[in-house]
Amino acid sequence: MKLRIGVMGSSQGPIIENQENIAKSIQLGHHIAEAGCILVNGACPGLPDEAAYGAHEAGGFVLGISPAFSEKEHMETYKSPIEYYDAILFTAMGLMDRDIVNIRSSDAVILLGGGIGTLNEFTVAYDEGKVVGVLKGSGGVSDHIPEIVEICRRDMTSNVIIENDPKVLVEKVLEAVKSHPSPTVQDERVVTSEGKVYQKTDRPA
Repeated sequence: MKLRIGVMGSSQGPIIENQENIAKSIQLGHHIAEAGCILVNGACPGLPDEAAYGAHEAGGFVLGISPAFSEKEHMETYKSPIEYYDAILFTAMGLMDRDIVNIRSSDAVILLGGGIGTLNEFTVAYDEGKVVGVLKGSGGVSDHIPEIVEICRRDMTSNVIIENDPKVLVEKVLEAVKSHPSPTVQDERVVTSEGKVYQKTDRPA
């Protein structure tokens, strides 16, 4: 089965207008497709949609996880694209709840820029033991991941990969996915890359 790489990040604001960010997002999508993976994103405008364009242009498969109930709501209410998507799952869950489906539909996630929504996606992915790639230099939350982890009194584990080159980032994320076991049970027990099982009572504070 093909690996699914989630791309999550800025959907609005000056970060998505930065030409270097746009170019690197397109490159990221291209390299995900070139690696034979499915690109998963939230089917909204912004840098993840630029990555969808890159994957589409490279002949890859793009799956969008929409917050909307229907294509009509997706386009009219959420002002979201459909052009570069091979399939869109209409969750009817709204933006925040949709994020959970987005993350759990991905074998690994890659962050581009981002604000509060991307921070939420990072913390969920991190806490559930996903491999998380971060495009360094893309601004927003992505440029502060080590500080966020430190503030939360957690460790920068080998599951978190920070790179400024999209091609190298994709390569390292795929290597990590192959070498780290995925979480096997929701919430109560999360198996880490080191094989330790955290219970609610002994998880790090």
